[in-house]
Amino acid sequence: MSHINHFSHGALTPLLAYLMSVVGSLLGLILTARARSAQGASRYRWLAGGALAIGGTGIWVMHFIAMMGFDVTGNEIRYNVGLTVVSAVVAVAVVYGGLHVVSTGEGFPRLLAGGLLAGVGVGTMHYLGMFAMSMAGTLAFDPLLVALSVLIAIVAATVALWFTLKVNGPLATAGAALMMGVAVTGMHYTGMYALSVAPGDKAISGATAMDFLLPLIAGISLITVGLLLAILLSPSAREMREDSELLERLQQRRTAPPPPPVPSRGHRKPEGDDLFTPRR
Repeated sequence: MSHINHFSHGALTPLLAYLMSVVGSLLGLILTARARSAQGASRYRWLAGGALAIGGTGIWVMHFIAMMGFDVTGNEIRYNVGLTVVSAVVAVAVVYGGLHVVSTGEGFPRLLAGGLLAGVGVGTMHYLGMFAMSMAGTLAFDPLLVALSVLIAIVAATVALWFTLKVNGPLATAGAALMMGVAVTGMHYTGMYALSVAPGDKAISGATAMDFLLPLIAGISLITVGLLLAILLSPSAREMREDSELLERLQQRRTAPPPPPVPSRGHRKPEGDDLFTPRR
């Protein structure tokens, strides 16, 4: 078997990967907090932003940065561009699916269903990214470690979705993002350790990791700036809740029946035979 080095650049790639996972998770938690306070189409736009932050930056970008530290002795590694792009789309789509499931109702079954959907999807994204690699050697996977990595992904996704429903306040949000970063990077490196490479002489094709670097940095920058602007230029979650409550009260007043008329105190309405009672 060929020697595999997961940290060919030392601690740089795992630290950067973890940092990007935390940043993406933090942005996603803030955006999904806005979604909890929004209604109608606005709610789904906030959920889409949260999915882009968590699935795109927090998971896929973290995966790709970590892969830059991956090296196999005697093998040049290239990447199939189409499969790599598909893995990014899968990451965002499954996170959005999980967020949509848990946002349309409450209860543990919905949380478990959303976590299962997102976790299996994240595992699919990870192994799509692995199969996108092109090298002369032959890839093989340890099925027990693969199953463990998918289980970690499901647990991590379920916990992350729970955080999106329950976490409030800057300190709690930051703490949740740090925990989500640990879970995502843990799943990635568990899946990586499931891989072994046998020497071979296959022809390789595709793009190098450095070919992705400039588009990756530009894409991360644009996404992060766009999401930050959306957060800064929009009302806070508290203001959105207050506006929603005010609109609900106004709607209730519009639809409420008018109160019954109050009779005047200075005039007693005649009743029964009082109309025919003679004056004395």
